[in-house]
Amino acid sequence: MSRSLVLGNGTALLCFDRFGQVRDFYFPYAGLENHIAAGDVHKIGVFVDGVFSWISDEGWNVQVDYEKETMVSHIVARNNTIGVSLLFTDVLYNEKNIFVRTVTVENNASQVRTIKVFFNQQFQISQTTHADTAYYNPATEAVVHYKGRRVFLVSGESGGSRFTDYSVGIFKIEGKEGTWRDAEDGVLSKNPIEHGSVDSTIAFDVSVPAHGTGIIRYWITVAQTFREAAALQDLLLEKTPAHVIETTRNFWHAWVNKFTFTFYGLSPEVIELFKKSLFIIRTHCDNGGGILASGDSDNFRYGRDTYAYVWPRDGAFIAMALDKAGYFDIAHRFYEFANQVITEEGYMLHKYQPDKSLGSSWHPWSKNGKEQLPIQEDETALLVIGLWRHYEKSKDLEFVENVYDLLIKQTARFMMKYREKFVTNLPVESYDLWEERRGVTTFTASTVYGALIAASRFADVLGKRDDEDMYRRAAEEIQQSILSFFYNPETKYFDKLLTVENSVVKKDESFDVSSLFGVFQFGILPADDARMKDARKAVAERLSKPISIGGFARHEKDSFYEVTPDVPGNPWFITTLWMMQYDIACAKTEDDLKKIGKQFDWFVVHALPSGILSEQIHPMTGEQLSVAPLTWSHAEFVLTVISYLERAEALGLCDVCYPVK
Repeated sequence: MSRSLVLGNGTALLCFDRFGQVRDFYFPYAGLENHIAAGDVHKIGVFVDGVFSWISDEGWNVQVDYEKETMVSHIVARNNTIGVSLLFTDVLYNEKNIFVRTVTVENNASQVRTIKVFFNQQFQISQTTHADTAYYNPATEAVVHYKGRRVFLVSGESGGSRFTDYSVGIFKIEGKEGTWRDAEDGVLSKNPIEHGSVDSTIAFDVSVPAHGTGIIRYWITVAQTFREAAALQDLLLEKTPAHVIETTRNFWHAWVNKFTFTFYGLSPEVIELFKKSLFIIRTHCDNGGGILASGDSDNFRYGRDTYAYVWPRDGAFIAMALDKAGYFDIAHRFYEFANQVITEEGYMLHKYQPDKSLGSSWHPWSKNGKEQLPIQEDETALLVIGLWRHYEKSKDLEFVENVYDLLIKQTARFMMKYREKFVTNLPVESYDLWEERRGVTTFTASTVYGALIAASRFADVLGKRDDEDMYRRAAEEIQQSILSFFYNPETKYFDKLLTVENSVVKKDESFDVSSLFGVFQFGILPADDARMKDARKAVAERLSKPISIGGFARHEKDSFYEVTPDVPGNPWFITTLWMMQYDIACAKTEDDLKKIGKQFDWFVVHALPSGILSEQIHPMTGEQLSVAPLTWSHAEFVLTVISYLERAEALGLCDVCYPVK
């Protein structure tokens, strides 16, 4: 089950399912640790007139969205059978780690009724299944879950009083399902403490007039000690939950409207998705600099791991989007993060955790008894490219000087040396950006070219003439080799991958969208080059036309989440946006640009109502597949909208289409 809404503040990240229930609760980093196990959920239930119902049961219609232009939820759950509706307004306080959930309880019956609403907490603290404790604390009138330096304080109030019922219990061990089962008769046992694998449930009795409403204010504070968690509750009560919601609403409204984009010719729905994408990106940016690929933990149930890591490749593209949108401070922190985790030799490893530790990997350090670097070299190269684009916007020369020796100089020298010198002069084999094949790809070689050009520009700015000349000459050698070894005049496309064995070049001539994108985006050839135009036509024939729903597959014979072998692969949001970026660069007239602009509606149609974009979609139904949200998908949407605005400005269609200069 993909995530339908996310809230974040840079130290915590909450992900909600399609019923508006919390499925992921990360702290103290955005992406580490997740204190709800994959498949577990903070359930919400209603008991009225002797009938109990969880909002994930049949009979409920739940709509999950954000309030317009702010990171505040707007969730409506209706059940006509029991005559109850719940309206949720949720925030994660932007200043402190306080989750506040206001629930407006609607009584759709013609008589006064007491409606009992249950909130169940299924914490698995620090991602382990043992040694948790949950207990009722009468001094704070709260249920407390804790283990070590992780403390969650759960409480709420309605009508001036705290919750009216509670229990803590054994969860998923010793034959016990949890206190959520205890709730289903409408009464909780008030068990005060348990340890091991535990859950808890609290409930509110709300007397609601006929066709009237009642209010519940529910909250969770999280900290490293009980004293800190209790102090956060005191702060909340002093400020009031209503005040915290309103100030958080105002902060995010101001944040997303930092610049006045004209959005020339774009529909209100596209503009809304652009702003929602910025929010979704921000929730996945840790204040320590790490940028998370996705907070959706459900992938763990189908594989060996989640996407809750910092991939340098994803992070670089996302940082580029943040810089383009004017959020230089967040991108700055990402490059500081990169400077702290990159190896002394000047290359990035596969992926990292938000605390800067090394993430899990499936790339081996040896092959056939020979040592090899377990890297995707595009991840190293993209950092240098992104850093140059960051400097172009921020002009933060002091920061560049601070990171030059390692993140620019050492990295550039690594890329210069890490080449096959006998036949191709291209980079040495590494894993491709899709993490499936080892070899030299058009995409990776193009990123290395782009990175060396960026390094030469940095050297020029800093007056390092020898470095500037050395990096540029190496880049030009790689550019020539890309055109010599990868361009295929028979297919009129760029071959996906090659390997060199005993001085013999072996090629994979299959089609991959990243080949065209890499050559165009990183400057190997200009967009209007005849070879690029031919490649655009060829890739549309091979990777787009067989897909009835629209969009572009990554590459031929893509088996990842395969639905049918009758198409080359499922369409991805990223690859489809890449093709739009190329078309935008080729637009010569207002009509050209308007035709391209209409394609943004495809993303609105296939986004969730909350704006969330997954990794890929079903090629016939358009159903979202794999993790959702994928932060990189949202970054490419932002980059593509801005590319459209920049092109409109270049064509003279508006004075200032794109205000971030």
